[in-house]
Amino acid sequence: MSATALIADTGQSRRKSLDRLRRADKLFHGVTFSSAIFVLGLLSAICVSLIIGAWPAIKTFGFGFLTSQSWNPVTEKFGGLAPIYGTIVTSLIAMLIAVPIGFGIAIFLTEACPKPLRRPIGMAIELLAGIPSIIFGIWGLFVLAPFLQTTVQPALITTFGSIPYLSALFEGPPYGIGMLTASLILAIMVLPFITAVSRDVFDTVPGVLKEAAYGLGCTTWEVVRNIVIPHTRVGLIGGIMLGLGRALGETMAVTFVIGNAHKIHASLLAPATTISATIANEFTEAVGDLYTSSLIFLGLILFVISLIVLSAARYLLWRLERRAQGQGA
Repeated sequence: MSATALIADTGQSRRKSLDRLRRADKLFHGVTFSSAIFVLGLLSAICVSLIIGAWPAIKTFGFGFLTSQSWNPVTEKFGGLAPIYGTIVTSLIAMLIAVPIGFGIAIFLTEACPKPLRRPIGMAIELLAGIPSIIFGIWGLFVLAPFLQTTVQPALITTFGSIPYLSALFEGPPYGIGMLTASLILAIMVLPFITAVSRDVFDTVPGVLKEAAYGLGCTTWEVVRNIVIPHTRVGLIGGIMLGLGRALGETMAVTFVIGNAHKIHASLLAPATTISATIANEFTEAVGDLYTSSLIFLGLILFVISLIVLSAARYLLWRLERRAQGQGA
């Protein structure tokens, strides 16, 4: 074979290889693009189906559905204020409890925990995240609620009963079940997610930064406050939003312990309800199009609340990234 023919054959083989790589790259691009479009299409389909299912209730009650506590299947008068209030309040209380404890556990595991204990404690936290929610609900109903009824709630009523404003939050008989119990269950359920994410992002902090701070004479608390948390704040907010999303949509555990009362009380000890608990309790027995549509309307509201929370978190993360880039420049 002459040199010219050899060069031509080599060039042809190279073109074939390049064509094959281009086709594979186009196929890969098409598959990934289709996957992204599928997710957007699925999200849009869910939103449209919720709007269609909720339309009879939207047309009948309008904005008044969001401001009314009425929930009477007999007269077909429905309002979503009580479950909306219960969903938001229980989730916020759960986050107020779980976030400091989760950060504390993560800081202990990464900065102060002896090495032989890090893996067992970390595995225990991960196992806690895998417990089914119905198990938390059963435990809350038969163990936590009686304990709160006989010990914690009477103590709260006695302690805050004479303090203005706070007395309204802890008044009434100690039922055991109620908004406070549901918030504690939610806090326990979201704690593993916040702790795991916080621990992982704390581990990403370069060791040289912490060693330099310790070399300057900083304490562990000063290193955590001035080095670890500022370096990982974006990841920490992501972990908080992950836990908040879990708290907003939790169903079975809350249904067991919240009391399922369609009424707003100032007291955290009183029975209440959430959107998820209302749908789970009543969807199978919903009779009539308006009753079913009202429950779907509640699902649409929960969808919107979750979307607003995630959008606000995304915006906050974007602001933090812009600020970090500005400081770096």
